Amino acid sequence: MKQILRKCMWLALAALPAFAAETLFSNYALNVNSTGKAGSLWVFSRGDLYSGVTLLDLKVGATGVQVAESKQEQVSDSMTAVQAGIFSDVLAEHRRTPSIYAGKLGYVLPMFGQDDDGYSLMPAGFFSVRGIDNLIETPIATPEALQDIDTAMYYAVSGFAFDSSNKQLWFARGAAGLGLYDVSGGSPKQGTFQLNLKTGSLDTAKVNYKWKNDVNPRIFDVKQHPTTGDLWLATSKGLWKRSVDGKVSKPSTALDTNARVTGLWMGGNPLTIVAETSRMEKESMKGALWVLRENAKDFAKVDFLDTAGKKQKKDVYDDGDYTVSSVAFIANVAYVAVLGPGGGVSGYFKLDSAGVRAWDMDEDGKNQWLYGYATGATDRDAIITSICSFPLDNKTEGLAISTYGNGIAVSADSGKSWNTILNRAKLGGNLGSIRMVPSVITAGDQSLVSYKVSKESKITIDVFSYDMRKVRTIVKDAHRDADASRSTNPKEDFWDGRDKAGKACTMGVYYVRVKDNHGHIGWGKVMTLGGRR
Repeated sequence: MKQILRKCMWLALAALPAFAAETLFSNYALNVNSTGKAGSLWVFSRGDLYSGVTLLDLKVGATGVQVAESKQEQVSDSMTAVQAGIFSDVLAEHRRTPSIYAGKLGYVLPMFGQDDDGYSLMPAGFFSVRGIDNLIETPIATPEALQDIDTAMYYAVSGFAFDSSNKQLWFARGAAGLGLYDVSGGSPKQGTFQLNLKTGSLDTAKVNYKWKNDVNPRIFDVKQHPTTGDLWLATSKGLWKRSVDGKVSKPSTALDTNARVTGLWMGGNPLTIVAETSRMEKESMKGALWVLRENAKDFAKVDFLDTAGKKQKKDVYDDGDYTVSSVAFIANVAYVAVLGPGGGVSGYFKLDSAGVRAWDMDEDGKNQWLYGYATGATDRDAIITSICSFPLDNKTEGLAISTYGNGIAVSADSGKSWNTILNRAKLGGNLGSIRMVPSVITAGDQSLVSYKVSKESKITIDVFSYDMRKVRTIVKDAHRDADASRSTNPKEDFWDGRDKAGKACTMGVYYVRVKDNHGHIGWGKVMTLGGRR
């Protein structure tokens, strides 16, 4: 069945016309990060069939942040940086795509290959994107003792730290411990380490080492303290650190050995350390968000405050079943991107010295803590997958978010206003060319109807089956302004693979007609793979 679907996808794509290069590799962006240079970003996206990276050069003008130049490159056919179950996995450490800017190693991401069923669930190493035309695949061997483990994802790379002084990349590998990629010498050297709780040391792992959770906890994340240089380890048995003199100790009593610490993030001024804990408890996940501020003795749970500043008694983080995707820091504020179960809810919290304050209260009297579509961070309701801060210029620290379906959004004013960056290849005016992005979907996904009109128009968009039977009217006589590139309204102009009754359309090619009130008509083509009716 899978081969049949892939063949159909290829046939559909082959039937579609070629277009000029887009702004992003794909609007389905899973990660965004700094390049180490002012005014530029790396973006990792997943396309119709393949994954790829985009290098964006940005400029700040009167209308906000705009793209000055964009370059894309596809990764190999069989590898990707995103594991297949990122939105469905129940484990917090697997529900994010970690990345880091690592000096000469560039933009570093995990690398996954395909299992026997064709799903990207086989940890294979990491990508090192050193330039848009210099993507390096770095394979990592699987320890023999772990080859029979329940799932290969238990030794997936789930966190990075880069020691710029010693030119060493550290990466958390779950049950496989801690990995090291040393580029300080002429040729890179790899190493594997285990945290040994019996001896209180970080040991070099032998080729046939045995993994015992009580003695050698799984390592889910690793960060280097920006002041002391110590390595901090988020593990299945609490939080640990290895000092520069090699000694291993516990930096926290609040996060004791019973705490399953799944994530760790450091940054800001003054320095703020954010930690996530997550464990299974009576058939459900129990999660918590913790913070350690400068001069504080230990971690404390993050306080959630209502619009009046009153601290909430309930654990808002656990109540929402959130997990952290990534954290960005600007001055004394941590922007914490989170996902709910299945990606159904996403957004980011603004964590300051007092905690997370609600920005509004809805009509039902419920406090709203999550920033996202409702606050203008995106112009389309899409899953927010990561967040980062980066230097926009010598004076401005920018903020960027990646989304699954709506490209990325960038802010030059710490999240007060946003500019959405989508695929924006220039289209012909007066409905001269219509493009569906993406061109292959399943029911429930969204294919953006991309078009351009040369003057103010009223637009009607209809979808027809292959035998020209009308199955859906998307918008009727909707006002659209003229635009230099596209006139599309991404909030309305999309097809989700369903008919007018809301049922999933059968697999096949569908035609999309766009008409204006000036007598112009354009046609596009999209394929749906069907879905549950």
